[in-house]
Amino acid sequence: MTIDHESVPRPGRTLTGPGRPGGRAGTGPGTVPGPGTLDRPRLRTKNRPKSRAAAPRTSAGVGRHRGRLPARVALPLALAAADSLAVGLAAAATTPAGTRPVATAALLLPALLPLNLAGGLYRTRLSLSALDELPALAARAAVATAFAITADACLAGRWADLGPVSPLRLLVLLLLLLPFAALGRAFVHHLTRRARRRRPSPVLILGAGELGQQIAAVLTDRPEYGLRPVGYLDPDPVLLPPGAALPVLGGREVLGRVLRRYRIHHVLATAGAADEADTLAALRHAARLGCQVWLVPGLREFDSVQGAGDHLWGFPCLRLGAPAMRRGGWVVKRGFDIASAGLGLLLVSPLLAACALAVRWDTGPGVLFRQQRTGLDGRVFTVLKFRTLRPSDEHESATRWNISQDHRMGPIGKFLRKTSLDELPQLWNVLRGDMSLVGPRPERPYFVLRFGQAYPEYADRHRVPVGLTGLAQVNGLRGDTSIEDRARFDNRYIEGWSLWGDAKILLRTAALVVRPDGS
Repeated sequence: MTIDHESVPRPGRTLTGPGRPGGRAGTGPGTVPGPGTLDRPRLRTKNRPKSRAAAPRTSAGVGRHRGRLPARVALPLALAAADSLAVGLAAAATTPAGTRPVATAALLLPALLPLNLAGGLYRTRLSLSALDELPALAARAAVATAFAITADACLAGRWADLGPVSPLRLLVLLLLLLPFAALGRAFVHHLTRRARRRRPSPVLILGAGELGQQIAAVLTDRPEYGLRPVGYLDPDPVLLPPGAALPVLGGREVLGRVLRRYRIHHVLATAGAADEADTLAALRHAARLGCQVWLVPGLREFDSVQGAGDHLWGFPCLRLGAPAMRRGGWVVKRGFDIASAGLGLLLVSPLLAACALAVRWDTGPGVLFRQQRTGLDGRVFTVLKFRTLRPSDEHESATRWNISQDHRMGPIGKFLRKTSLDELPQLWNVLRGDMSLVGPRPERPYFVLRFGQAYPEYADRHRVPVGLTGLAQVNGLRGDTSIEDRARFDNRYIEGWSLWGDAKILLRTAALVVRPDGS
């Protein structure tokens, strides 16, 4: 969506006007009306300024507090400590007199804590309830108990000095663990709600429509959620009613500036906020800047869907995961790239030499073909390939889309392209850090500019390093295929990235090399 820069208001200024005193009613195209027949509700303005200062300016009291752990770290640590204490208390209650409960706890904790972590029981939530968490905790505690029973059977006789560990004791421990864990978690949630009321975090709301204003009112009136709205972001300047407590700070192009100015670390998107592509781009941008991103869907029935997760005073709310590229697994990915590319260059060096000789015989001097490609964050680098044809000039090489049927391609070039052997020199690019083994395929800057203008999601491909192969390629999107489909698959790969996902793509790529279908 193209946004007129002149229509973006200055931060801290509420848009008003006689033409549309009530703003959007939330029933037009691209909006999702709220329940009932209410018009856009006004936010309560009690004890809140109605002037430009309605949106707080940058100060030491806004955003993260120095010297304090951020909530996304403190809450998981506190919950893990509560679970560990519950295991210790339950173990102490079931341990015979004169012995120590260390053996039981040592068997349970190594299984219980990772299971709780993988199940999202240490994830930051808006609505805190120990009873809501109890069923998931019980299931994982049962699995951990089964693990402890198995481990005790395998280690029979080695724990005698610490007290007998038996299946019956572990089952009794499980029955005691759950109430202890529920009480501990309830206490942690109580402290968390108190801390949220004292030090709420600023939040930016995407979408100033009816649903956005309802969510802002909830967050203002319910401080236990720990989020204090500072304003709206909406590419279509909304005319809010006079005296509205929160301003429209601008469109997506001012997102980064607004986040920095108000030290915002939470972004909440509402259904009907601009168009889908614009909202998606804003969410991805906010996530890349380190923000926790939340989504409030427009359909209340969505709350019945498994995995909807959270709620804001009855509004279903989804917590979107952190970007995969910010996880520690990407360090492992880079280490794997270095090791694999280095070893690969050594192992395939005879094949590289054979390909080079064949190219020299087929096309003459100039075995390697160098071309500018766009990589991570839009940086341009030089990619290496075996030459499969000699273009008329550099401009044609950079701007011609498909050369698979070019008459200047000889039999050697056709074979190299069909088997993808012409890509082998890119192992050097991987070793240098220009590329990864798996990722979106790099494209020439000329086409990156064109495709970025035509397809809104295309530019988001450059959030991660480009790769030798990718999810789009193993799904048949190679050569002259849909750019929109490629961008969709590439972004799906980025947002669902995992080490196992990379392994699957490499295995499928190997199968395609064995049974090539051309490109």
